[in-house]
Amino acid sequence: MQSQDVAFSPSTGNSAKGRPVVDVEQAEAALVEHYPRLVRLAYLVLPPSLGRGRRVLTAHALTQRALPRGRTATAAIPAQPKGRAGDPGYALVRLQVLRTALAAGQPWRGRTLPRRSQLPPLLPQVWGLRLFPRSGGAEELALDQRLSALSGPARAAYVLRGLEKLPDSDVRAALEAAGVDRPVEALREADEVPARYALLDSAEFDPCSLQARPTDLMRRRQHLKAALVAAAAVAVCGALLGLPGDGWGPDGAAAPAYAQNPAAEAALDPARLTRVAPATWKSSARTDFSVWPARGDLVGDSALLRRALAVWARPGETVQVSATPGTPSGGPAGPPQLLYAGTVDAAHVVILYDGLRIARYAEPKDGTSGAALDFARVDGATGAEADAVVLGRADGNVRYLTAPWVLKAEMRDLRRPAATPIDLGLAEGVTGPLASPVAQKGTCRSWNTLQVTDAGGARLLSDLAELVPAHLTTGRPAAPRESSTPTALATWSPFACSLATMHSQGVRSVNAWQYAEQPLPDASGAADWVCTRAETWRGEGAQVLAQFHTPGGVYGAVAAKSGSSPACGPRDPNVLAGVLWKSGAGEWYMLAAGAENTASITATGGVTSSARGALLAARTQQGAQAGLKGTLKDGRAIGGLR
Repeated sequence: MQSQDVAFSPSTGNSAKGRPVVDVEQAEAALVEHYPRLVRLAYLVLPPSLGRGRRVLTAHALTQRALPRGRTATAAIPAQPKGRAGDPGYALVRLQVLRTALAAGQPWRGRTLPRRSQLPPLLPQVWGLRLFPRSGGAEELALDQRLSALSGPARAAYVLRGLEKLPDSDVRAALEAAGVDRPVEALREADEVPARYALLDSAEFDPCSLQARPTDLMRRRQHLKAALVAAAAVAVCGALLGLPGDGWGPDGAAAPAYAQNPAAEAALDPARLTRVAPATWKSSARTDFSVWPARGDLVGDSALLRRALAVWARPGETVQVSATPGTPSGGPAGPPQLLYAGTVDAAHVVILYDGLRIARYAEPKDGTSGAALDFARVDGATGAEADAVVLGRADGNVRYLTAPWVLKAEMRDLRRPAATPIDLGLAEGVTGPLASPVAQKGTCRSWNTLQVTDAGGARLLSDLAELVPAHLTTGRPAAPRESSTPTALATWSPFACSLATMHSQGVRSVNAWQYAEQPLPDASGAADWVCTRAETWRGEGAQVLAQFHTPGGVYGAVAAKSGSSPACGPRDPNVLAGVLWKSGAGEWYMLAAGAENTASITATGGVTSSARGALLAARTQQGAQAGLKGTLKDGRAIGGLR
């Protein structure tokens, strides 16, 4: 369906009377702190007709030009969550980015001077390279196509709803301040696109994580020849005109042609790699990757280390590059730290650390064809989060490099809590092969984890198809405990297979908390309600599952799921979920449970019932649809997890 254009005018919004005044320094601080989000906002609002490469460059240009020239009154639009709440500087630069991105989609009529955002594609430009975001999946492509059919204001409305989490009233105010004449029509038009807001955070729409490819090489060669001929002609003409004095003078502060960047060259020099002494960790108060020594049988192979650093800086087209969500894949800013260089099964592997990321380079023993480069974000990792890194995967097995303080490495099946763990052995920190749960297909009969033991005790780590395994814990969100105790292992056992839903999501840790126990209406025992919360390295997008397990059941059932809720976490440990349950006698019930702080629960819709306390059980029919509402003991209302 073709969309209709919504009228737009370059107004500056309502009067600034009574609004906060923002200094240039405050606006600059907001722009620098939230630069990736602002560029993503501009990229999504810009018209897709510009092309992906042009949209990337224009988005960066518009964002960098969003600073005011002096003290400016901010728009009456609130900045939103995650560090932006109440920041008038962010509200101001966001409005300017939105305004110029919308203006860039308006055709220049020729009656007035064009705005900078309406300049033709000649500027800005990156010569010799095509830059564009990494391609997403079919869902991202479908969303991009739907957004391209919208008018600019409608596209902006959709993005403000999904990316900035603004309610419609604030979206309307933002569009009005940006100069949109009919914001209500823009909101109605945006309603035509399904609300797949989580996709807006994908790499498909990230203009800060880019791929680079050359432009048309033959055409560039022809243009270069023409430019050389023109330059020669200008030089001859200048000589004939007899320029006075010393001609046009020296280049001043400009670097000599083809000069190398010393910092970039230093980052590619194997001799400058940081190498930590083997005993440093023993006297350090830190337990993170910065105190790992360099290990492996190839730490002295300068040629291998040079290849690893060069591929990190500029991976070729044949290199398989992967990164966990939210992890930048650009080259190191300076010489990184060497953690490992050695032979792992049939490959040569190099593990590097730059303070923010772990980078793993792997190449076959007999050449460099089929080299791979993997990244994982590990900023702030300490303790269990810095206990192990994946060295290699082969034939469904995984090998780890463990921290120097790890004394023992074992394989423990999370589905069999009473079974004795199997010793994997350790050779200079490298474990023996462990059958990875990632390779499982079909029924989940086991879930192998890595149990590492140091002077402080044992900890469980689970492979989730990433470089750094996730730390598994149990207990209340405010004070989680290690999962290696018998009680904790029993809690995890029915729910271990739910970890399969968290593959490749950049998961840092997963906590399982039994928040309620509910007697079943048919007197067949008590069911457990367990909430599992997976925290990510990027600090957002945590996956929360409320799961239900009956006596004698092999697996827990997922009753509710959320990808953005604070529930079951240290900030908000409260959770409420419900499930339809069939008794042994064939009767259907609506069962619901909240955490112990729940004062009452009410079911609405297909089931109408209420109960005081944290548990509800109501007889119903198969397939009934119901909503849940709860009240906490402090009077606050909560809804069912969704």
